[in-house]
Amino acid sequence: MDATYAVEMKSISKYFGGFCALDNVDLCVQKGEIHAILGENGAGKTTLMNILYGFYEADSGEVWTNGQKREIKTPKDAISLGIGMVHQHFMLVETYTVLQNIILGDEHIKGPGVIDYKKAKAEIKKLAEDYHFNIDLDAKIQDITVGMQQRVEIIKALYRGADILILDEPTSVLTPQEIEELIDIMHNMVQNVKTIIIITHKLAEIMKSADTCTVIRRGKNIDKVAVANTCEKDLAELMVGRAVEFTVEKQECRRGSALLQIDGLVVEDDRKIKKVDGLSLELFEGEILGIAGVDGNGQKELFEAVTSLRKAKSGSIRIDGQDIQNTSPRKTFEAGISVIPEDRQKSGLVLDFTIAENMVLEKVQNAPFSKHGILDWKVIRQNADKLTKEYDVRPDGSAGMRAGALSGGNQQKAIIAREISNDGRVLVAVQPTRGLDVGAIEFVHNAILSERDKGKGVLLISLELDEVLKLSDRVAVIYNGRIVNIIDAKDADEKRIGLLMAGGEGA
Repeated sequence: MDATYAVEMKSISKYFGGFCALDNVDLCVQKGEIHAILGENGAGKTTLMNILYGFYEADSGEVWTNGQKREIKTPKDAISLGIGMVHQHFMLVETYTVLQNIILGDEHIKGPGVIDYKKAKAEIKKLAEDYHFNIDLDAKIQDITVGMQQRVEIIKALYRGADILILDEPTSVLTPQEIEELIDIMHNMVQNVKTIIIITHKLAEIMKSADTCTVIRRGKNIDKVAVANTCEKDLAELMVGRAVEFTVEKQECRRGSALLQIDGLVVEDDRKIKKVDGLSLELFEGEILGIAGVDGNGQKELFEAVTSLRKAKSGSIRIDGQDIQNTSPRKTFEAGISVIPEDRQKSGLVLDFTIAENMVLEKVQNAPFSKHGILDWKVIRQNADKLTKEYDVRPDGSAGMRAGALSGGNQQKAIIAREISNDGRVLVAVQPTRGLDVGAIEFVHNAILSERDKGKGVLLISLELDEVLKLSDRVAVIYNGRIVNIIDAKDADEKRIGLLMAGGEGA
C-alpha cells in the first residue's frame, strides 16, 4: 500500500443482521488533505468511519494507515494509531470543566491518586495556541456554547495525539459564524500536517473546505472527485441519484385568523438570567413565520415556553384564544401544537424504544392505538410502516428497529413524520432540517409548505438564515430576547436581516 495515504480502506463490507450497511466500499485519503465523505442519510458514512475508529469491526475488507495494514478492534487501538473522532453528538460530561473533559481517561499523575492539572493545562494551552483556539479551560461544559463544546472535542483528540481526525457532521449544530471559524481551524490543522476526514451532506461547506470528496449511496461507492473540479449541483446529483431543486416553489400566502398569540413574554434560563424579554408576536392560519437570530438570543427559551417545557415569568401564550402558558407539554399537544424539537436525541425520541413506539408517543393512549388501556400493536406497527415509507426513513422496514440504531438524519425524518401526522393546528419547527441531506431537505421543505397550504400555522425557528428566507412568509428577527422587527419575506434579504440579527438598524 501507498505510504502517501493516511488512510486506505479496501472492500469494506458491514452487515447488521440481514441489512447490508456497507457493500465493498473503498476509501483512500491522502496525507495532509481535507477529505469529505458525502452521502444521503443512512448511506453508511458514519458506519464506515466507526469501523476506522474501532467502534465496529468490518465483516470483510482491510484497513491501512500510513502504508501499514492495521487491526483496529477498539477506539483505544485507533487512538494508539493517531486516529481521533469527534462525534455528531458530543461525548462530554456536562458538569465537568473543559480541562477535566479533555484529560478524562488520559490524566497525568504526579502521585498516588493525584492528577497533575498544572502539567495538563500547560500542554492544552500550547495546543490551543498552535491551532488558534480561544477556550476557557475552567468553564463547565454546560455553560459554554455548542460551537465551543465542539472545540473541546477537537482539542481532546489532539491531546491524545491524533494526526488523523474524523469529524462527523461537524457543522450540523453550528451557527454560520462558527462554521466559518471551524473551516479556518480545519485549514490551519492541515497546515500543521494533520489529515481531516469530514462526514457531511452540506454541499456548500464541502466546496469551501475539502480537497477531495468520496460519494457513497446506499452503502456503495459512487464516485471520488476533486472538489476544485466539481460544483454543488453535480455533487447533489451524485449523492441522491437524481437532480435536486435548490429553490422552493410556494404558492401565495393565504393568511387567515390569528392562531398563536404571544404577548409580553418574559422567560429566564436556568441561571435566572432573562433570555426572553417582553416578546410579542402573532402566528396566523396559512402562514410560515420564521424566527431569525444569532444563536443564544432567546430562541431556545421561546420554544420551551411555547411548548410548556419551561415556565414563563410573565406574559401570555394563547392558541385559538385558549391560554396554554405554564400548563404542560400534554396540554399544549391537546391544544393543537405539534413540535419538531431542536435536539432529536434529548427531546425528540426515546432511543431505546422502537420507531413504531416513538411514532405514537403523544397519542398512544388514544384510539386506534389503544382501547381500554390495551395497546393495539398491529395498528401501531401499521402506522409506523406507513409513515416510514412515506417519509423515506431508512433502512426499509425500520419500524421495528430501535430509534437509537438509526442514523441521525433518519431519526430526524422519523420525528418530522410523527409530528406532521399528529395534524396539529400549529407546527413549531426548530431546526427541522438539521442533519438532513439535500434530497431530504427538499422533501421536508415541501412537507412544511404543504402544512401551511392546508391552513395551518408554522412557527419556524432556524439558525439557517437561507432556510428561513426560503420558507417564511414573514420573518421575525429576535435580538436580546425581543422581536426587533417583523418583515414580509418579499422585502427580506440576507443583508437586511443579518444587520438586524447583529443589533443594527431598528434594533
